[in-house]
Amino acid sequence: MKSVPPPHPAPHAPRFKLPAGSCDCHVHVYGPAERFPYAPERRYDPPDAPIEMLQPLHRMLGVERAVLVQATVHGTDNRAMLDAIARDPLRYRGVALVDDDISTAQLRALHEQGVRGLRYNFMPHLGPSADLAAVTRMAARVADLGWHIQLHAHADELARMTSFLHQLPVPYVIDHMGRVMADAMQPELDMLLRVLEHPRAWIKVSGPERLSATLSRSDPPYADVAPIARRILEVAGERAVWGLDWPHPNVREVPDDGDLIDILPRYGDAQALQKLLVDNPQQLYFTA
Repeated sequence: MKSVPPPHPAPHAPRFKLPAGSCDCHVHVYGPAERFPYAPERRYDPPDAPIEMLQPLHRMLGVERAVLVQATVHGTDNRAMLDAIARDPLRYRGVALVDDDISTAQLRALHEQGVRGLRYNFMPHLGPSADLAAVTRMAARVADLGWHIQLHAHADELARMTSFLHQLPVPYVIDHMGRVMADAMQPELDMLLRVLEHPRAWIKVSGPERLSATLSRSDPPYADVAPIARRILEVAGERAVWGLDWPHPNVREVPDDGDLIDILPRYGDAQALQKLLVDNPQQLYFTA
């Protein structure tokens, strides 16, 4: 089983000051394994990265709210995520992984504990792709809760899924800028932007360390991803949110989280960043 490295041991304090109420909309917690064991079927083996590590990082960076996304290493056992949300339920929300046979009562219990969406993977390195019929059925079940469906897939696959996406009765949120790589931007970016034209399509402007060709060698780090982010915000600025993706599993290099804050002004002006970091997260996660 592949081991992944821990998060950056000493990220720098960012020069850019986040606006009040900023929300990190994509972050994971791992373990601790002695309390919350990892799933035997996991595809990678992480070091513990619990909520006790995340909270001081957020304070240093200026992040005031967060959305905890269930990690595949925990499978559909959401206890580590729910425990983290319970530390500050007014500031935290969650996106869960669930089994298809979960009961309505269990879904409502997750809602009461702060969950606002379900995540589905279409990435081979994380396991088999989700069954579209099952996703459609689950979307119908969570519509009354005001939840959304979160999709981790490449832009070209999302383009092939257009009919499926348009029939979903809930918003759908695309992870990590549709995994459009900076050194192969076209036509993948065009595909992604067409997907984002739909009024229920949202996207996470996250993961530049996954998409950059230059990585931290550029000045500033990951600068070659900024044009992708800017185009996304031009098309879907009212339906975009941002996240660190801490503790950065399965990346080519573990980023300094301060760099991921300092690149934000290259994505848009103060008005665009206010929507991305504060207003849009409020609408998607904190109103239902």
